[in-house]
Amino acid sequence: MPIATINPFNGETLQTFEPLAPEQLNEKLQISLDAFQRYRKTSFEDRARSMMRYGEILEREKERLGRLITVEIGRPLAAACAEIEKCAYVCRYYAEHAPRYLADELVRTNASSSFVRYLPLGPVLAIMPWNYPFWQVIRFLAPALMAGNTGLLKHASNVPQCALEIERIALEAGFETGVFQTLLIGAEQVDSLLADRRVVAATLTGSEEAGIKVAVGAARRVKKVVLELGGSDPFIVMASANLDEAVKTGVRARILNNGQSCIAAKRFLVAEEVADEFERKFVDAVKSLKIGDPLDPATEVGPLATAKGLSTLDADVTRTLREGGRALCGAKPLDRPGFFYAPTVLTDIPLGSPAYCEEFFGPVASLFRVKNIDHAVEIANDTRFGLGASAWTKDPNEQQRFINDLDAGMVFINGMVVSDPRLPFGGVKMSGFGRELALHGIREFVNAKAVWIQ
Repeated sequence: MPIATINPFNGETLQTFEPLAPEQLNEKLQISLDAFQRYRKTSFEDRARSMMRYGEILEREKERLGRLITVEIGRPLAAACAEIEKCAYVCRYYAEHAPRYLADELVRTNASSSFVRYLPLGPVLAIMPWNYPFWQVIRFLAPALMAGNTGLLKHASNVPQCALEIERIALEAGFETGVFQTLLIGAEQVDSLLADRRVVAATLTGSEEAGIKVAVGAARRVKKVVLELGGSDPFIVMASANLDEAVKTGVRARILNNGQSCIAAKRFLVAEEVADEFERKFVDAVKSLKIGDPLDPATEVGPLATAKGLSTLDADVTRTLREGGRALCGAKPLDRPGFFYAPTVLTDIPLGSPAYCEEFFGPVASLFRVKNIDHAVEIANDTRFGLGASAWTKDPNEQQRFINDLDAGMVFINGMVVSDPRLPFGGVKMSGFGRELALHGIREFVNAKAVWIQ
């Protein structure tokens, strides 16, 4: 895949970039290692000063950076600007909380003194996707740099300008050269980076296939890796739920980032008692969504990010219909320039069809009717994924059942699944392992060194 900015609104190639030559890549790796030897000795106060500055720059430039996101991936502009604001928040969060999260942990033993000290590891490789081109990176960058590591970013090939901006801001914020670098390279070069002794660990957000390759590559070199892979998140609506609020939130949760989010609600499991009413209101709301230019403030759904994503989604929907599924609306690409797919609602989902088994990356919702809470939990867990889950019920017993029994790294009750710096983010099963954000995220890439003094 070429490293290029292709506007998904019209398919126009705006700018292309040459990948790094082998000697350039080797130089950047050495720069990262050399920078780490100095940066690891800096104080939390010094790191926090630059991190706070990073957040200030993001807020100051959010309109320009948001527009860049929109041009590269097609997200509606207001949501793109909100992504930049959220990135600024996570910078402030770790600047404030890192000293406490990584403070020495005293342990009572028979020694005069014993404690755990959290120390940085070195250059960490971040392999990141295009769907949240700033947020996916900054939620790694902020804790990793506050812990004293250096970062190397291999971003998706369709967001090169966002990738370069992330490095540019790090330098402007006061981080020295080499503390955070963008590597314009292809996916085929990732394994050689994992093999390089100067790269000590890796984190990846992306597809199952990419995650497996990185996990195997890291394991072969005995290196730590964190994986956040796909999701087929259930959105469960029980009879006691506030139906209007569930419909409103459900539509928003499905069309998040034009439906291209790992934690977007994808499978809607609705109690039979309220299924007819939910279906009617949900389909009406989906049909009313405004589709158009993502730079237009009125647009609610923009194009998919890539032509490949559009063809894959259409093929999976077509196969689901061929195998017995039924479309309540949409179910086709739009006849217009760009990579647009009509917002779609499917029902009567056949077992084993793509809508039952796969992660749909686009504005396509799958509706299921469930008989009771046992049936809801059974269908929700009948997937190889386990990232997030949203359950809507006023019944405290049902709430506790969902919290305990849903196979997911995150369960939100009467709310939409979101990533929040205060909460650990990650999944189970084929959705990956390890955690980002909160205390758990900053401790992923540190040496928890036990110290015993007599």
